[in-house]
Amino acid sequence: MEPRLEEAVKGERTVLFMDAVHFFYSTLLGYVWSKTRCFLSSQAGRKRYSVLGAVNAVSKKMTCCSTDAAINARIVCKLLKMIHLEYYGKTITIVLDNARYQHCELVKRYTKILHVELLFLPAYSPNLNLIERFWKYLKKQVLYSRFHKTYDIFKQSIEECMANAFINDKENIDRLLNLEFQSFKKVKILPV
Repeated sequence: MEPRLEEAVKGERTVLFMDAVHFFYSTLLGYVWSKTRCFLSSQAGRKRYSVLGAVNAVSKKMTCCSTDAAINARIVCKLLKMIHLEYYGKTITIVLDNARYQHCELVKRYTKILHVELLFLPAYSPNLNLIERFWKYLKKQVLYSRFHKTYDIFKQSIEECMANAFINDKENIDRLLNLEFQSFKKVKILPV
């Protein structure tokens, strides 16, 4: 991943980090100090809003597809096509996790047609996927300790945050989506 990120910083390649997030229409708990006990309204049911997104490692530009259903290979292909059109003529690498719908034959064939390289992260390493930081930020801004009266309001607040975060909170987003990853190359091992 590091050589590709170096190429991206030099402008020789476009590197995007891709992942899906599934927002459940319910109230997520947060922390508040209060003298009296507070209760927050909550929704019933298991409705969810799924977003498959890719964030450019250098420009921090976000490209997304969303659905009220589960993310599948067809939605991955739809996002790949959007990315291909957006960065047409550039060398594209997409860093992603090992979700089954991203490993299937349909996605692999489609990436060959579009000339997009998929770089799969090691298993259980969400800390290496830049977009995971943004999903955490989004949940904190929109979902924790907040009640959304309807499902449409819930979706709208998520979409507004995704659209405006890179404009209204650019300084925090730039600091959050930096290219510093924890590395274990030069680890000092203590004797036992």
